[in-house]
Amino acid sequence: MKQKSKLRMRRTRFIFLMVLPAVLIPMIFTYYPMVKGSLMAFQSYNLMNVKNIKWIGLDNFKKLFSHSASNSFYTTMSNTVKWVGISLFVQFTVGFGMALLLKKKFRGASIYQGLIFFPWAVSGFIIGIMWRWMFNGTSGVINDILMKMHLISQPVGWLADKSTALYSCIIANIWYGIPFFTIMITAALRGVSEDLYEAADVDGASPLQKFTNITVPCIRFVLLLTVLLRVIWIFNFPDLIYSMTQGGPAGSSNIITSYMMQLVQSLDYGLASAVGVLCILFLIAFAAIYLVATKYTEEEA
Repeated sequence: MKQKSKLRMRRTRFIFLMVLPAVLIPMIFTYYPMVKGSLMAFQSYNLMNVKNIKWIGLDNFKKLFSHSASNSFYTTMSNTVKWVGISLFVQFTVGFGMALLLKKKFRGASIYQGLIFFPWAVSGFIIGIMWRWMFNGTSGVINDILMKMHLISQPVGWLADKSTALYSCIIANIWYGIPFFTIMITAALRGVSEDLYEAADVDGASPLQKFTNITVPCIRFVLLLTVLLRVIWIFNFPDLIYSMTQGGPAGSSNIITSYMMQLVQSLDYGLASAVGVLCILFLIAFAAIYLVATKYTEEEA
């Protein structure tokens, strides 16, 4: 009995030691920073004045929506809606179209797939640097192409102009995000049984009818999930903006997450944490409303 109890204790100790890293690492690097950041949102926490760290309640949130900060913050919120909405719509539409093309077998399909999937394998920061050079007002390739096509008569400072800086970043984001939808939807389409299409052909269904009555319903859960994930990722993706414009000029291309990064750089951790809490609350509310509105069921999940 003693030997069995000792063996059981050893096994229990071994299992505990093996599980411990899997528990500690998320707690230290994910949950603790999240809780700490949420608490800092209700504090005056500025590293330029560490001796005056104190609880201030909702003052950081009031400051964000106050009249003095309203112009920059509300512009940032408007930019975030444009950033997510335009990027998602074009990425989904083009990605779906490419996935439909990849479903059919043709010569050179593997090369075509490699070219489409390539951007997804590159760092977002590097993509931003590449597009910043392409949109350069003096030596950028975008201006060179447009001038040779006689669409513009002189170079345009795409990233230096308030009216074009954000949309230039959106173009880069669209190019970067299309492969995600292409990869996911292509995989989903290849799982649809060809027997369904053959039966539809026998019934005389048109290509549009097959698309709306077979293709979309069969991959519905993949479409819903990829759209939800992509909204969250685009919302939390300031890499391109930060590497292309750093939110400029004059904050005209800032989205809420790049604005938060600027607050962190200014060492105002309390205000930056308040922005972070707002981001979390918005994404939770959006995900809940989205799943209810689309009737995403547990069976589909």
